[in-house]
Order: sequence, then structure tokens, then C-alpha cells
Amino acid sequence: MKNQNKPELMSPAGYWPELQTAIESGADAVYFGLNHFTARAKVGFSLDELPEVFQTLHQRGVKGFVTFNTLVFDHELEQAEQAIKAIAAAGADAVIVQDIGVVQLIKAIAPELEIHGSTQMSITSAQGANFASSLGCSRVVLGRELSLSDMRKIAAETDVELEVFVHGALCVSYSGQCFSSEAWGGRSANRGKCAQACRLSYDLIVDGQPRDLGPYRYLLSPGDLCAIEQIPELMEIGISCVKIEGRYKDSAYVAMTTRAYRDAIDLAAMDKTVTIDDEQKQDLEQIYSRGLDAHFMSGTNHQTVVAGRAPRHRGLKVAKVIQVKQKSVVVECEHEIRRGDGVVFDAADWRSPDEREEGGNVYEVKPIGNSVPGDETTLVQLEFGYDDIDFSRIKPGDLIWRTNDPKLYKRLKPLTQTEVPVFTRPISFEVVAKVGQPLQIAASVGSGLTLEFEHDEPIEAAKTRGLDQTVAEEKLGRLGGTPYHLEKVSLETDGKAFVPTSLLNQARRELVDSLFEVSGQVEPIAAQSVWDAELTKFKKTSSASAAAAETEPQLHVLVRNGDQLDAVLTAAANTPIASITLDYLELYGLRSAVEKINAAPVGASGNRIRSRVASPRILKPAEQKVIRFLESLGCDILVRSAGLLHDLQTAKLADDCRLIGDFSLNVSNAVSAFEILDRGIVRFAPTYDLNSQQIIDLTEHVDAGQIEVICYSHLPVFHTEHCVFCRFLSEGTDNTNCGHPCETHQIAVRDQQGREHPVMADVGCRNTVFGAEAQTDVGAISDWMAAGLRHYRVEFVHEKADQVAEIVTGFGSLFASKISVAELGKTLQQHSGQGTTQGSLFVPEGFKNLVQLGP
Repeated sequence: MKNQNKPELMSPAGYWPELQTAIESGADAVYFGLNHFTARAKVGFSLDELPEVFQTLHQRGVKGFVTFNTLVFDHELEQAEQAIKAIAAAGADAVIVQDIGVVQLIKAIAPELEIHGSTQMSITSAQGANFASSLGCSRVVLGRELSLSDMRKIAAETDVELEVFVHGALCVSYSGQCFSSEAWGGRSANRGKCAQACRLSYDLIVDGQPRDLGPYRYLLSPGDLCAIEQIPELMEIGISCVKIEGRYKDSAYVAMTTRAYRDAIDLAAMDKTVTIDDEQKQDLEQIYSRGLDAHFMSGTNHQTVVAGRAPRHRGLKVAKVIQVKQKSVVVECEHEIRRGDGVVFDAADWRSPDEREEGGNVYEVKPIGNSVPGDETTLVQLEFGYDDIDFSRIKPGDLIWRTNDPKLYKRLKPLTQTEVPVFTRPISFEVVAKVGQPLQIAASVGSGLTLEFEHDEPIEAAKTRGLDQTVAEEKLGRLGGTPYHLEKVSLETDGKAFVPTSLLNQARRELVDSLFEVSGQVEPIAAQSVWDAELTKFKKTSSASAAAAETEPQLHVLVRNGDQLDAVLTAAANTPIASITLDYLELYGLRSAVEKINAAPVGASGNRIRSRVASPRILKPAEQKVIRFLESLGCDILVRSAGLLHDLQTAKLADDCRLIGDFSLNVSNAVSAFEILDRGIVRFAPTYDLNSQQIIDLTEHVDAGQIEVICYSHLPVFHTEHCVFCRFLSEGTDNTNCGHPCETHQIAVRDQQGREHPVMADVGCRNTVFGAEAQTDVGAISDWMAAGLRHYRVEFVHEKADQVAEIVTGFGSLFASKISVAELGKTLQQHSGQGTTQGSLFVPEGFKNLVQLGP
């Protein structure tokens, strides 16, 4: 592996303190956001600060990547252009992007600005990586749910640079595929405002009955990723960059994690063993973790991904309560507890998860009997401040976690609070010293920058000893207090040259100072204005032929089982239905269901019902056979991933096969719509991040006939690799040994408001948690129709056949003007199971004014 290129080590920075710490801890690159257009909306730099940011980074040989990884709305495109121009002017090394429309915007504004596809693009296959490449991305950040085997296959099938997360928080949902914050709080995760609904406690409902889970009630809260020991294999695979999560974390976290992975990469590059020892793991757990065993790199284990006992950082488990006294506790220690430590008492075994936990700073530690502090099984008495803790809420058996370790923070202080460079980068000197010629010294650093020093007087002959290698290295290597350390000195001399020490010192200082100054000079990237309100620069001629313009509303229905399908086919006799989409748990039964739709008699529409099959939202390398099967069905395909869209562009599809883009493609603006329409999509459903008015606004640029509005659905709030069925209804680790409880049980997760959110598995064993209430905005339908929108989709989850029939008939009656909007609303409320909500379709009061004023 010695000839293997080291992967870039990328660290997070919320603001200046973390950025400086990342530099001193050995990061090769730092990623950070702006005050807007970033997936971590609470932290970031202003546009005015960017030149100083890049000067600071480049002076220390570190790259800077700007996260521009949110969906952008049409009314924000002009502001986005201004931000992109400022990023280019500041000399950014790259910009990390989610929105495919923003990728097109960057290419038009600053063609030389490097673009990286964010993990928010949900890239899990070579096809997804190649799709991003075809857009203009030179690097992609792979989904955190991939195994090393998956990564190896992707690397073998794409030339795109691959970046992977190796440490930090895991989202339960695939990045870019979480709509919980949007559904339940009107604050989109795709817009940088994640409400962390996955970190709440839920009850598990199995076949309609609550299941006692003991202390494990955080069903959707994963532990944290730690892949130090996987670094050698990631390097061998050819991963270009390893990335640490944590733009909300403090400087101590940045220091600890960056140094750990810096050491691991350097050891692996020297073919040395990379392991995480107990002390290092304890430090990493202490600084910030929800448990460090939750990752998919070594294969899926649903029992460890989500432990379920707690949702937040607790640090290191240090003890268990043995006895509770009036103002103190006696505990059995696993690790030493010191005066000043912050601790919390974990009573998950008996206390409600919604109750506050007791905790505080340790005031005194008193050994019991002959125990020695620090020994395993040591018994000690912990005393606390006068009113810190209510001891009546602590019981024997409660676990104790150290949440704050002042000693560790003190140890990290040289990295987090320093004015002198700590981490240094190599510098090399080439010296030419010959009698009768001026002294020449060239200094080079890793970035490739080379500067030269030449004295203005010729060198004289030495009376005793000329300049030699030892003296040159000693004098030029005096680099203390600078950001450099000596790598090598190449000396060309005749052996007689007399070079005064003062001259060598002068040359070294001038070269080092000049290198530092020149390295930090901002090199603006050329940018131009392309904005026009009509978006004419981005409109393309679609390669897909849309269906003929319809004058009447077209009803499209998605079903998830045979009973629902039969109910829709029966309703079609009296209700015009344009298409039925099959979204089944298993591939088995799809072909016969397609044949049943194709054989159905002509119904109320006067036309044959078109059959459609829904693709999985996620496709990994080993699942490409699913694509071939879908193609073989000869019907329309509901395309749910960019990788699948890329694959289908070269597939041999049936002549009459249409590709419909689903919400999961995250089309949020006209530019992204133009892009997917140009790639063979005939119609698309806008992202759930758009409200009812924004869907109308989209028709100002996009043909209304190419938009399919999802007018009734249970929002897919989480789409996750983690399987709730496997974790809590079996003792298995994955689909090979879980017994497939998803085939025999229906489950839901009940939130603190009493809503029961259905959970379903797909063909890849991935789970989707659907919103309990059906999302609809019947009051907007007349406005949608007035805007020219004609395609409306109704999606079912757990609705029974009679509910399906009533809802389908209700929409048909509204479109035929047989009932009013109010009457349809009552029908939906009555038959949807747990009621309805506007959810993400809700239009805030004064929204039009907000749009005019900008974000």
C-alpha cells in the first residue's frame, strides 16, 4: 500500500474556532456552510467572510469546500446566483451540491468551479455516481448505508472520485429522502432545518397491539459511525476522501476525531496495522457519541445500528449504581470517575423516556473500603453539589455515563486554543552553492508552489570548511513557529563554497514568509451573470414526448397490495382512472398484477388503464437485477432514483413505456425539472418540499402537463436502511436470518401525540415510515386546475379495500363536478383512517409576500 495515494481527510467546521482546530489537527480539507443554502442552517460563514476563510486555509495547505447542499426554490435562483459568484470570487476549491438544478446553475455561472455531489443526492450505485458525473460533478459523497463491498463495486464501475463518511452521526433516513421535519413541523431537512424527529421515543404497535420494548424505546435513533479500522480497506478500494461528520460539533470534537483519522491514514500509508485501542475508543466516545458501533461498512447488523436506549450524546458509560444514600450514591466503576466530571444517571429500565434525567458535576469521589480509584469493579461514593440532583429519582441498577471530562478537554486545549502552528506540512529546499556564483535556494511545498531566493553577491571560497549537507539541513530546518517542517534538502555544491549562517537564516525566513503569503492569495474563479427571469438559458428540448394535452383531470392511483388493486379496478367502472401504479413489497406477483390491469375492461375513462410499476428509491450495486425485471414488465416505470434514470437512458424499453419521475428525485425548481425531462422523463411529481402554491408557481416555467401532483398520500417521512421489523421482531441481524417478520406482521410507530405511523418494508428490506394522517389539500385543487395542472395521484399505504374504493370514487366525483371540495374533504377525513392534514402542502400566511421579498 506504500504506493497508494492517501485519501484526503476532510473535517467539519461550524465557524472559525472549529476551522482553526481542523487545520491544527491535520485536516487536508475543511467543509463548511454559508448562512443559507446549507444542510446545517444554524452554523456557517457569511459571503463577506469567504475570502478570509480561503486565505486562512490555503496559507496552511488546506482545501476549503463550501456546502451548498439544499434544495433551492425558483424564487431563490437569482439569490443563489449571487452566492455562487461570491464563492467563485473567493477561490473555493469546490462546492458540495444536492440540487441538480444548482449544478446546472454553477456550470453556467462559473464553469471552472469544481462541483461535488452531496450525500443528499442519495447516491448508492455506480449508476448514481455516473449520473452525477454527467451533470458535471467530479466527486460524489456516497450514502452512509453502503458496505465496503458495495463501495468496491462502485469504484470499479465509475471514474468519479468517491468520498465517504467515516465518523459521526448517522441519519436513520437516507440523506435527501427524509420528510419528517417537513411533514410534522414545516421545516425541511432538505432545506437545512432538520427537526430530528428520529431522535424521539416511539411505541411499537404490532398488528394493532402495543409491544413492550423495555428500555429500548428510541426505535429510529441510530448510534454513531466510527470507521478507523476500515481506513486501510477504504484506501485499497481507492476512496478519494474520508469525511468526518459534525458541523454542529465543538472544537474538541473536531480535534479528537481529526487527529484519530490523521494517524490512521498515515499508519495505513506505511503499511502499518490500524486499530482502535480501548483508550482511543473511550476518548472518542467521551468527546461525542451515541455509541460507536453503528455502521454498515462491515455489513448490516440491525441489532447494533439502533440500540434504542437513548437518543443523545451520553459520552462514556463509567459505572452502575449500587446504593442510593440521602445526598450521595455508591457506584461500581467500569472506568475512573474524577472530581469535576459531569455525569448523567440512565434510568431507561424503569423511567418514562420523556422524563428528564438526573445529572450533575461530581463534587467528591470517596473510595469504599480498600478499593483503589481506577481499578475495575472499584466501589466509590459520589457526592454532588447541594441541589444538583434529586436522589429520590435514582435507583440501584441505574447506569452512569460521563457526559463531560474536563481532563480530556484540557488535553485537547493545545489544538483548540493555540496561536502557534501545531500541525505542520513538509517543505523542501534545493540549494545551489558554488564559488563565484550567487547562492540560489528554491523552496517547495506540497501544493506544488515553488519560490526562489537568489543572493545578489557571488559566493566566496571557504577558508576551512565549505557548506555541506549537515549544515544546510540544520540551518534550513530551523522552522519552529512556522507551519512547515523540513522534508529534505537537496544540495548542489563544489564543496568549497562559504555560505554564512546569517545568509542561510535570511533565505529561510524570506522563503517561508513568502510561501505563506503567496499560498494565501485568493485566486478568483471566473464567473458571469446568467440570470434571467424566464430561465431561457436552462430550458432544453425534452427527448421524451409527453402525452397529448388532456382537457380533463387524469387520476393516477398507487396501490401496495392485491386487495387495494382489486378495489381500484372495481371503482374504475364508474370512475375515470388513467393509471394504476404497483408498489409491492415483493417482486413476486408484480407480473400477474400488471397483466390484470392490462386485461381490465375499458372503464369510465373510455381508455385502457395504463399499468405502472414503482421502482425502489434506493438501489445498491447487488440489486441491479431489479432494474432488469422492471424493464421486462413492459409497462410504465415510476422512477425513484437518479441512478435508475441514468441506467434506463440506455435500456431497451418497450416502445410504449413511459418514465414518470417521482417525488424522490427532489425536483424543487424549474431548472432541475428541465434536466430530468431532457433525460427521458415524460412527467414528474415535484418534491414534497414544495407547498401547494409553489407547485402552481412551477407551471410558470414548466409545461403543466408534465407535472403530476400527489394530491393524497401518507407522506414517506423516513426511508431507512435500518429495519424495524428485524430489530424488534426478531433476533436476526439482517434479511438472511431475521425470519422475514415483515411478511407476516403489520407494524406502526406511535408518537407522543398518539398518532400511529405505518412502517412498510420494500423489496430491498428497506423500511419506510409513513405519516399517520393522509396528506391532502383539497382546497387547492381548483387553483391547481386553473393553473393547467391535469395529472393527480392518489397513494395508499394500509388503507383497506373499502377505504380505497371510497377515496378513489370521491376524487373521481370531484373531477366530474358531482361533489364539492368540502364533500370530498369529509370523505377523505372519514375513510383515511387517522384523518388528514395539509402537511407539506400547507401555504403559510403571507407566503406570496415572502416569495417577493426573498428567503
